[in-house]
Amino acid sequence: MKAKRFVPVAALAAAVFAALSCSDPGPTGVNAQPHPDPFLFGFLSPRLSLVTCTPQPYDSVTQTVGPEGGTINVGGYSLLIPDSALDTAVTITAVAPSDTVNAVRFQPEGLHFNQKAQLTMSYANCGIVGWLLPQHIAYVDDSLNIIDFLPSVPNVLSQTVTGSIRHFSEYALAW
Repeated sequence: MKAKRFVPVAALAAAVFAALSCSDPGPTGVNAQPHPDPFLFGFLSPRLSLVTCTPQPYDSVTQTVGPEGGTINVGGYSLLIPDSALDTAVTITAVAPSDTVNAVRFQPEGLHFNQKAQLTMSYANCGIVGWLLPQHIAYVDDSLNIIDFLPSVPNVLSQTVTGSIRHFSEYALAW
């Protein structure tokens, strides 16, 4: 009896594996590595890619943050740098470009923190997709190719997603 139940489960697992093995580009043409998302209706999502949103105005902020920490707000994003994350005062520039992808770039590039900073990104300008699918923050290169995904926590009520970062680079909203 148990062997008969195993066959449909094995067939479903093979189908999911086959779907995850395909490499179709996402809506922005960016290929991402398959990334299981158990929050998508209880199934694995076959592909994560950058979210297409309504462009927001360009914004840039330069601020000095020291060992006592601080918060940098740029566009619809904020970076909370905790106390003791930096050894000395650092002049930080955050740029939120006007684009169909919600992205933010921090400089000086490669700056490392002693403890994780919290990046919060808004997806309020992303339409219904923000309400339907869990959001993630992706570490991206200058061409917006996804390098990796940050552990992220979406907040549907505030239409934001928060992830922990250890270094400066460019980050974008993904689903």
